[in-house]
Amino acid sequence: MVSDTPAIPKAGRGTVRSVFRRRQNTPYLFISPFYILFVTFFFGPTLFALFLSFQRWNSVGDPEFMGLGNYERLLTDRIFLQALENTLIYSAASLLIVCPLALLLALALNSKLLWFKTFWRSVYFAPVVTSTVAISLTFLTLYNREFGLLNALLAAVGLEPVDWLGNRDTVKIAIIGVIVWRWTGLTSIYFLAGLQTIPQDLYEAASIDGANVWDRFWNVTIPQLRPVMLFVSVIVTIGSLQIFDEPQVLTGGGPANASISIVQYLHSRGIGDLRYGYASAIGTVLFVLIFILSLVQLGIFRSRDEEA
Repeated sequence: MVSDTPAIPKAGRGTVRSVFRRRQNTPYLFISPFYILFVTFFFGPTLFALFLSFQRWNSVGDPEFMGLGNYERLLTDRIFLQALENTLIYSAASLLIVCPLALLLALALNSKLLWFKTFWRSVYFAPVVTSTVAISLTFLTLYNREFGLLNALLAAVGLEPVDWLGNRDTVKIAIIGVIVWRWTGLTSIYFLAGLQTIPQDLYEAASIDGANVWDRFWNVTIPQLRPVMLFVSVIVTIGSLQIFDEPQVLTGGGPANASISIVQYLHSRGIGDLRYGYASAIGTVLFVLIFILSLVQLGIFRSRDEEA
């Protein structure tokens, strides 16, 4: 049987294939900027930092291979161990103070009884877009030993003034106060977005079944917010482990390294002392720490979902 369909010339077939291939590759062309930037500014520098963590290099001459020498030195570096302890304290405070406060604040902002919701949401988001220098100057004034507002309040009730930023026992509390003030508002926005996605039918059904306010919060709100809680806990952990601005501007890591963070120590060794290999080892340890804690949080939330 002879087909009535005309045969496509060989040249025509090649043209059709080339057009098809161009159409097939067009989406990759549009998304290529992301991958180019990712490789250039993240993946490439990460691999280079990992390479440098096994070297001794001060940007002059060729790197000198040290093996695990930089990592062995970290185990006996008292300043690094102090920075690690301080950073873990900041991270724990962020999770245990900022997240619950942000959830309570989001519940208040989502309440039907609250007036001027847009205004209050803007107020609580304002610290995020406020200059770090302005924030630091404000809190330096609040924490001032001689004329600070906090010590004025203590004096009003008959207590002795506290050297908030010059005492090893209080400097972490002072920095945690800045962290809580600065990041609770932003975290509450995430929770608020999650609250607004919960169907009201669930609350109505729970009310019909006789559930009170606490029952509705524990059995409806919390389970529905679990994905948001996972997201918030992970980003809060990552952000708090990378803290730099607050201790750097308020105390510079003092007194006697009592408030120094890992990123501060990395900066001082890499930028200040030009010990790029040692600084890269610090950065690698921080990356591994963030990765492990993020996996732990993912595992905790996944196990709870399976139990539910």
